[in-house]
Amino acid sequence: MFGTQAQREVSNGFSPKSLHWMTNLISSSRQNNSSSNNNNNNNNNKRSNLSSTKAQAFLSVKFQDLYGFTVEGNIDDVNVLNEVRERVREQGKVWWALEASKGANWYLRPQISSNTEGITVASLKPSVLADTIALKRLVRKGIPPVLRPKVWLSGSGAMKKRSTVPESYYDDLIAAIDGKDTPATRQIDHDLPRTFPCHPWLDTPEGQASLRRVLVGYSFRDSDVGYCQGLNYVAALLLLVMKTEEDAFWMLAVLLENVLVNDCYTDNLSGCHVEQRVFRDMLAKKCPRIAAHLEAMEFDVSLVTTEWFLCLFCKSLPSETTMRVWDVLFNEGANVLFRVALAIFKMKEEELLRAHQIGDVINILQQTTNHMYDPDELLTVAFDKIGSMTTNTIAKQRKKQEPAVLAEIDQRIRRLNSLKVDENQSISSRSDSL
Repeated sequence: MFGTQAQREVSNGFSPKSLHWMTNLISSSRQNNSSSNNNNNNNNNKRSNLSSTKAQAFLSVKFQDLYGFTVEGNIDDVNVLNEVRERVREQGKVWWALEASKGANWYLRPQISSNTEGITVASLKPSVLADTIALKRLVRKGIPPVLRPKVWLSGSGAMKKRSTVPESYYDDLIAAIDGKDTPATRQIDHDLPRTFPCHPWLDTPEGQASLRRVLVGYSFRDSDVGYCQGLNYVAALLLLVMKTEEDAFWMLAVLLENVLVNDCYTDNLSGCHVEQRVFRDMLAKKCPRIAAHLEAMEFDVSLVTTEWFLCLFCKSLPSETTMRVWDVLFNEGANVLFRVALAIFKMKEEELLRAHQIGDVINILQQTTNHMYDPDELLTVAFDKIGSMTTNTIAKQRKKQEPAVLAEIDQRIRRLNSLKVDENQSISSRSDSL
């Protein structure tokens, strides 16, 4: 049984048996490939082995990833995942070595990040500045999964935010809202069964109850946001990483209140609409050929990118790739979302240019994101091949686009109100005639 609300823990992890089976399957594939090379004297054997190799290349393999999600791919996908896991292990050694030389929890000291207020480079000691630079480089290469909860809490500002309220804040909040019924709670209850269905923990009464407490708790903390569809997926993944409800709650709080732009999840989604306009401008500047081609097709990129930005890629990318994106998101801020979105388009530039149907564009982008198992490839493009993208530049673009978005929303509201008036007048007129 669990203890207090704040200490409820999430049990998850990939199955060692699954990984062992993957390794054996790959080993068998490599042996068959080797056998194919050694049978040069027998044409029939060569053709047979070639057919076998091709068949194995398209063989569908299912297994659980690090966070309990079922992954389905071919042998090439499995090879990539094994290489990624090896890089994660090697990166972990770097973190442990730094722990040994700099001291345990060295990354919890004051740092510079896009989410840190009131700290300038000049005000930092050289040792702290060096730690900040080292941490930024390390985070971009990936945080070892076991360290993610602590590093995220520190780098995002969630730890500092939690320290400003009583220790019992989360437990008191959950107790106070027990049994309350609001439009937000009803929408949350509707969305819970649809949040990562078939996940071995989230798709259970226990998992859904835990996710509900986090979402309902935050809906009462910030009534302006309340609850918006998309937050269920984000909060679910936070629960799997952070292990406890309280930590997941504070990560959700700092995400919505500090990391992302304002109004991304309010009723009118104005912040999200601003981000979509900014992204379209960036796509035109960074990938002009793609932007021009899609515009000629009358393809609105927000058909795809709205979900990317609202769900922070967690419904589109494999979970470990999403975690690598979130590593940087919590340390450097929301600008990484633009870089990652641009990188996805950049990586598929030639293929997108050959597409001439809207459905084909959507399929290319969906297939690409669903099978993007190598986070290093994605982040290398995002940070090394997109070019300059400063915080100030993006902030100016947001400020530029905001009036147009608010005008559109106002116009939409006026149109809806006008329709309601016309409808009421029509009903009144019919009643009078009777």
